This record gives sequence, structure tokens and C-alpha cells, in this order.
Amino acid sequence: MTATQDTEKQEQDRRKVFADLTPLRTSADYRRLWFGNTVSWVGQGMTSLAVSLQVYDITRSPFSVGLVGLFALVPLVVFGLYGGAIADTVDRRKLGLASASGSAALSVALAGAAITGFHHVWFLYGIVALQAVCTALNAPARSAMIPRLLPPEQLRAANALNSMVMTFGMLVGPSLGGLIVGLAGYQTAYLVDVAAFSASLYAMWRLPSMLPERSGGKRASVLDGLRFLATRPNLRMTFFSDFCAMILAHPRALFPAVAVLWFGGDAKTTGLLVAAPAFGALLGGVLSGWQGRIRHHGQAILLAVAAWGTAIAVFGLTRNLWLGLLLLALAGYSDTVSMIFRNTMMQVAAPDEMRGRLQGVFIVVVAGGPRLGDFLAGSVADLTSPAVAITGGGIACVLAIGLLALYGRGFRRYDALDPTP
Repeated sequence: MTATQDTEKQEQDRRKVFADLTPLRTSADYRRLWFGNTVSWVGQGMTSLAVSLQVYDITRSPFSVGLVGLFALVPLVVFGLYGGAIADTVDRRKLGLASASGSAALSVALAGAAITGFHHVWFLYGIVALQAVCTALNAPARSAMIPRLLPPEQLRAANALNSMVMTFGMLVGPSLGGLIVGLAGYQTAYLVDVAAFSASLYAMWRLPSMLPERSGGKRASVLDGLRFLATRPNLRMTFFSDFCAMILAHPRALFPAVAVLWFGGDAKTTGLLVAAPAFGALLGGVLSGWQGRIRHHGQAILLAVAAWGTAIAVFGLTRNLWLGLLLLALAGYSDTVSMIFRNTMMQVAAPDEMRGRLQGVFIVVVAGGPRLGDFLAGSVADLTSPAVAITGGGIACVLAIGLLALYGRGFRRYDALDPTP
């Protein structure tokens, strides 16, 4: 074997394990967008934590801090569908630029208020809500751009890389934000976020025009998008499968209680429980090379959701902290595998003129599903116990995804080489 052949074999072996970097190598536009989004997600994570800390400094009320999440959730759910319809109507590049510029301007407003001593909780709530509106407009446009920048065979790898961006921002952003707030104040964290947005803005500025591919110039309708989804069983199943995991087996709301009751811990233990699924999700993107050999994406989604439910169910039975963290990391890994294949199916099997609206539905599911899961887990735990809520939820998830597998024969047979929506 020659040195060149040996090098090629080593590269092929590496791709079987680690994330496929082909999209970053072959498309300069995608590479800039990926890097810009990475920096932007870190900045948004910093701002999210800084706002929560500032609200607590003003009110000294945990309830007031909890309202920050509500003010972010409602606009995401309300405007998510409309953001997708707009993305299927206008130039997606311009929509991405406008919405990202709006988010950057709102971070400037936060910094200006902090510098001038304008400390009012209602102002912070209003900024958070407007930022969520910008996100609801930006995310469908940005996601619908990817299939226009890469060939279909690279979309699975691109979605794995994109999952790493989001998880990296969730892990690094809040930690960095807390450090910056402690050292230099809220205004510095907000100004760093403004600088982070510049990378995303530059990446979108360099993109070509991204008008949706549609006939007749008809304005995209939210209802038309929902009707389309109702007649496409495989795409519909991607959302149903996610609901199984996020609503039936989502124990995050119980982490503070189980940290104390099960593991004799405190807030630090809760932090570990929250971080474990995120760490597993990051590994799901980093160690995604093997996924390139999977043709039947529907089967992969069903198995990944079943793995999530199983890991959560067993977590509810363990009282060893490190084993519990390992199970939560496994759940996070499984969730990323499911998300990568679900996104890929939506991008490949759906026509371009529907991609924005499907991504809008995806935002609503991702934003609303876990909140419904938190409510269900908390309610069951109050009526019974955290163990029953967590383990029962995991078992319910496995049973539900099993029923979906029996019902969705076409979903099980879905072939990436012959995609059928």
C-alpha cells in the first residue's frame, strides 16, 4: 500500500467515526454561514444568561426569572409558523439579514440600557419577546438556505455539523456569559453579543439571492403548508416521533428535585444533570460519521427515539449520580441522531417552496414540545413521585414510538436514495 493510499484509508476510517466535514470543504458559502452561526449561538447563549441574571438582580424573584422563558416561548410559537410562510415568500437571504440585524439592534438596546442605568424588568421582558420574534423569522429562512448551498447527499452531514453549532452555543455561551458579567458587567456581555452577530451578518451578506422556487408568484400561506404536511405521511411522522420523546419523556423540570432527593446534591448537581444531555448531544454531532451509511432514515429515527425513552426510563430507576449522568448523556446523543435524520428528511423530501413553512412547524414543535413535557412531568410527579414520572414517561415514550412504527410502514421503509415525503 502506498503512502497516498494509506492516507486515504486513514481518512475514510476517520469519517466512519467523526463528523463528515465535506460540506465545510466544498462550499465557501456554507462554511461562512456555519462559522457565523457558531459565533452567533455563543453570543445568544451569553445574552440569555445575562438577561436572567439581570432580572434576578432587579427583582430577587425566581418567578420573575422564570417569566423570561415564557416571554421567549410565546413569540416563538406564535410567530414560528408565520416566519416559515414569510421565508417561502420573500428572498430568504434578505429575510435572514433583516432578522439578524434586528437581533443585533436589540442587543445594542440591552447594552445601552445597562450603560445608562435603565434597569426595568418590563424593558428586559419586551426585548426578550422581540428577540424571539426575530428568531422565529430568522430560523426558517436560515434552515431553508442549506439545501440551496449543498447537494442532497451532503445534507445529512450538514445537519450533523449544525447540531454541533447549537449544542456548543448552549454549553459555552451561558458559561462565558456568567464569566463576562462577573468580570465586566452586563453591558459587556451584550456588546460581545453584538460583535458575535457581525459574523452571521457577514456570512449572509456574502450569500447569493435565495428566492423560493415556486410557480405563479402566489404568496405562501400557513394553511397551505399545514395542508401539505397533512398529506405527506413520512414528513408528518418526523414530528410525531419527536412529540413522543419531548412530551412523554422530558424530565428536565424534575432535575432540581431529583438532585436533592436522589443524589443528596444541590444547585451544582442540578447543573450537572442539565449539562449531561447537552454534552451527549454534542457527541452526537461529533461522532456522526457512521450515519452516512444509513439509508433508511425513518428506521434510524424510530430507534433513536426508542433509545431516548429507554435511557430516561432507566435514569428514573438509578440513584447513582454518575450512572445517571451517563444515561442522560446517552439520551442527548440519541436525540441528536433523531434530529439530524428528521432535518435531513424535511430538507430532501420537501419541495423548496415548502421548506420554510416546514421549518416553522419544526420551531413550534421544538419550542413547545419540551414545555408541554415539563408540565406533564411536573404534574405526574406531584400526583405520584418523580420516579414514577420519569420512568413511566420513558416507558410511555418507547410504547408510543413502537405504535408509530407499526402504523408507519412507509416511514420504516423510507429510503434516502428515493425520498418520498
